Amino acid sequence: MLSIFIKELNSFFSSLIAYIVVGVFLAILGLIMWVFPDTSLLNYSYATLDQLFDMAPVIFLFLIPAITMRSFAEEQQTGTIEILSTKPLSDTEIVGGKFLANFALVIFSILPTLIYYYSVYKLGAPEGNLDSGAIMGSYIGLILLGGGFAAIGIFASALTNNQIVAFIISVFFCFLFYWGFYFFSKLPIFVGKVDDIVQMLGIEYHYLSISKGVVDSRDVVYFLSFILAFLGLTVTVLEKRKW
Repeated sequence: MLSIFIKELNSFFSSLIAYIVVGVFLAILGLIMWVFPDTSLLNYSYATLDQLFDMAPVIFLFLIPAITMRSFAEEQQTGTIEILSTKPLSDTEIVGGKFLANFALVIFSILPTLIYYYSVYKLGAPEGNLDSGAIMGSYIGLILLGGGFAAIGIFASALTNNQIVAFIISVFFCFLFYWGFYFFSKLPIFVGKVDDIVQMLGIEYHYLSISKGVVDSRDVVYFLSFILAFLGLTVTVLEKRKW
């Protein structure tokens, strides 16, 4: 698993992929937080990072599938997946190594946003007038969300040898599991009956819960189970090809 992890990371950082991902993520957030009048922090009467955590899932919806779409699709397209399969590595180790590399890149793109936290901390009146607990909870939620989207992207990439198709499938599943259950809960058949339960099946419910600053073990277990479920599905897809 470690060899796959290092190989994937080297692949990211030896090309422009990692730098483009981080640059695009920070540029979009920077414009939203500091430039666009409707969302600029400079036009707010209080210090907050709500814009960052509200918009990050929307950006991740497209950014993470763009990162993960090549994971297995490229290997299948070039035929290197057969060479990879002959190495003394199990499918679980291959999937785990690729997931960890993509997840590491997601975390690497989140870390520079701490500059925004420092800036807002300094801009507060008085200085440091921020709900740091809620912000730290939001960062934990954002990292777990990135892991969930990365797991979906890895799974989508294993389904096809076309990177564009993998991207589209990944975006669809990310949207479905993040916002889909909220919209489903508003259907007449669920309203007033099990709408709360339906919402709890979606990622957004647990992400918003952690963002309040209280890291509930149930939310963490949900994210970890979600990630493991999609990685397990990816392993199953790879094994099915052998059958």
